Amino acid sequence: MSSHLDARAPLVVDTHELTRSPGSVRALTRTVPAPADLHVELIGVPEGADVCLDLTLEAVVEGVLVTGTIDAPLEGECARCLDPVHENGHFTITELYNYPGRDAGDDEFFLDGELLDLEPVLRAAVVLDMPFTPLCRPDCAGLCPVCGARLNDEPEHVHAEPADPRWSRLGELGVEEDSGQPGDDPV
Repeated sequence: MSSHLDARAPLVVDTHELTRSPGSVRALTRTVPAPADLHVELIGVPEGADVCLDLTLEAVVEGVLVTGTIDAPLEGECARCLDPVHENGHFTITELYNYPGRDAGDDEFFLDGELLDLEPVLRAAVVLDMPFTPLCRPDCAGLCPVCGARLNDEPEHVHAEPADPRWSRLGELGVEEDSGQPGDDPV
């Protein structure tokens, strides 16, 4: 076996038990440390956090079909108010690892001898399914665009209506507002 993968790596799986017999199935339950850079802009899986894999490996004619779920903690900040966000992410994976020498497209995965590397598949499943705009709660009100106050903490927060900038020149000229008193009309 001329493999470039390290069989001891946490996300490398040996498929020797499947023996290239279509229909052979193997369950794989494993907790592995999260690889680095498993994130999008505002949320991600902390490096080294426990990632739980609950997978099924099935030998098929073309290779090994990997299906199952990935559970991982997510940490980041709310897209509206920037408060910390802590969630449990639940992701699904379905990927075919082709046998070596099989003619397949550029975006397909291949076994390396009898080993397969779950990291690129895990990365794709988790990163592509992360919330792009995570929220601390579904009804998060965000921040005040004027002063930055947290609207979740101050639901009655308001500002005086800003003066129309088109009329600001009048204030500079010293024009006073009409007092509404009779006899004050200009001549």
